[in-house]
Amino acid sequence: MLSRVADSIYWMNRYIERAENVARFIDANFHMILDLPVGAAEQWLPLVNTTGDHELFDELYGKASRDNVIQFLTFDRNNPNSILSCLRSARENARSVREYISSEMWQQVNTFYLTVNEAAQQGLGMDLPHQFFVDIMTASHLFVGVTESTMSHGEGWHFGRLGRMLERADKTSRILDVKYFVLLPSVDYVGSPFDNILWAALLRSASAFEMYRKRHGRIDPEKIVDFLVLDQKFPRAIHSCLIAAEISMRNITGTPRGSFSNRADQALGKLLADMDYITIEEILSQGLHEYLDATQTRINNVGNAIFETFFALRPVGEPVRTKEAE
Repeated sequence: MLSRVADSIYWMNRYIERAENVARFIDANFHMILDLPVGAAEQWLPLVNTTGDHELFDELYGKASRDNVIQFLTFDRNNPNSILSCLRSARENARSVREYISSEMWQQVNTFYLTVNEAAQQGLGMDLPHQFFVDIMTASHLFVGVTESTMSHGEGWHFGRLGRMLERADKTSRILDVKYFVLLPSVDYVGSPFDNILWAALLRSASAFEMYRKRHGRIDPEKIVDFLVLDQKFPRAIHSCLIAAEISMRNITGTPRGSFSNRADQALGKLLADMDYITIEEILSQGLHEYLDATQTRINNVGNAIFETFFALRPVGEPVRTKEAE
């Protein structure tokens, strides 16, 4: 497969997954604010901090308010990670590989973008914000379903799933980090019913509430972290995402698990191996935020290695660096 085609399919999937997860961030904050005690201040700046775009936000808006943050994360064309920008990029990537994807996939990407673009132009979406962001998540799910049903599960499909799983792993860690950044009115609220309500809202924002309750029952912060980070069967847990990403990587490179043939294989294999054997006690002992931050950095490094291995232009005759070459 041409690297240009693989690159476009990989990023088309990442951008759509990213748009869905930005919607999840915002919806999670709506849920948390609704459940906070009367008189507690709304907190919107933590959302920008969590996405890592705080410098651009400061430059464009300065003060964080509900309207500013939602506009920045949802419709702002100057923010490359806004929902609208992500869908525009996904659509351009889909357009460049229309002969490699199904017409149903193209139609769904196009419809998805046009719907959000129309909402941006007409100022829609904020009257019923919860429903608007749920619709965005549903449209993303529809794209994944159409892809599963209409695209051959060959190399291109594996590049798409690899991109989607890495993006989902990164964003699940950031959704979990929202809880770290969102402050309760007082430290006395930690462990209180209010704190439990926030944890339940966080689970719902990751579509994990029912599955968590079936697995662990009552709300327990340590078990929630364990479920969203280390569970191998819940499809939005970081560990589960990395397992799926590695399966696709092995299908692309043909390298068996336990060995590697390039930097991308190696970086992803190391990250997954560490997650295979770490415990929730070890994660909490080093600090949840610190662990999530380090994991996000390692996922970014995997993404960089994938780019250098599969997509980067290099002079004719220059080989990809392999284990043997190193």
